[in-house]
Amino acid sequence: MKRKLPPLGALRAFDAVARLQSFKLAAEEIGVSPTAISHQIRLLESLLGVSVFERTPRKVALTDDGKILQQASARAFNLLQAAVENIGERQRPAVLTLSATTALITHWLVPRLPALMQQFPALDLRLHADDRIVNLRSKQIDVAIRYGNKPDELLSPRLLQRDRFVLVVSPQLNVASISALSQTTLIHIDGRQVPQPPPDWPRWRSEFGPTALAVDTGPRFTDEAHAIQAAIAGQGAVIASQLMVQHALESGLLMAPFGYSLPGAAHYFVSNPDGNHGHAVAQLADWFESEMTDPEKASA
Repeated sequence: MKRKLPPLGALRAFDAVARLQSFKLAAEEIGVSPTAISHQIRLLESLLGVSVFERTPRKVALTDDGKILQQASARAFNLLQAAVENIGERQRPAVLTLSATTALITHWLVPRLPALMQQFPALDLRLHADDRIVNLRSKQIDVAIRYGNKPDELLSPRLLQRDRFVLVVSPQLNVASISALSQTTLIHIDGRQVPQPPPDWPRWRSEFGPTALAVDTGPRFTDEAHAIQAAIAGQGAVIASQLMVQHALESGLLMAPFGYSLPGAAHYFVSNPDGNHGHAVAQLADWFESEMTDPEKASA
């Protein structure tokens, strides 16, 4: 037959005295008188049938039975405190700073911000655009979208999707065949470090043609976002991340006239190990994964 647990108030008083080794300090922490603490400890000892403290004029020490109880009470109250903090965190508006490349924020995230804010109205999201890999701790950034190899495990990396690169062009240019590329301006993106080998025009020509394609001519950009904008403006064809041009394809600003694509790298969601708002971070990670991997949302 299980013994009944002592009252929570008596256990709380015991835990405070055991941690602080003082009836007076325990009373101050809880906000009652030392007499009230003594009463709770006597009640506890009476119910257990053992002494939990050895009292001397100079200190309070745990008995062997008290040590057993203190190990359990410490774990129990720590769990309760964590639960209370978690509940409080869920009620507070979460302020999160998210870092990603300029292209991802401009062409993928911004069109989806209204849907994100509607789903998480209490989320205060701050966007940090940087094409470099930033140190989340030193920059006080909560979460980031990383592109390339799997990040450090300390950042709790979560695979979102594996990218492909497609040829896109404005519908007004009427590029309907591979051979028509020879009469189309080619827009280049220089300086790509990832993926390797780069999804550029020489690689496109070697895999899909046409063999006479002049791959050394055309405007050159160091920023994918600018290159995509040039393509939307009808200035030529560009080989771009399918994820980055997804919204433009869905809205008809761009078209992918061919069913070919070149392999890209992977997008990962990472979080600052020192950050707060764990529940909000997990929800945001779920949202990114759903948006990036949904077959209907990823179709082009």
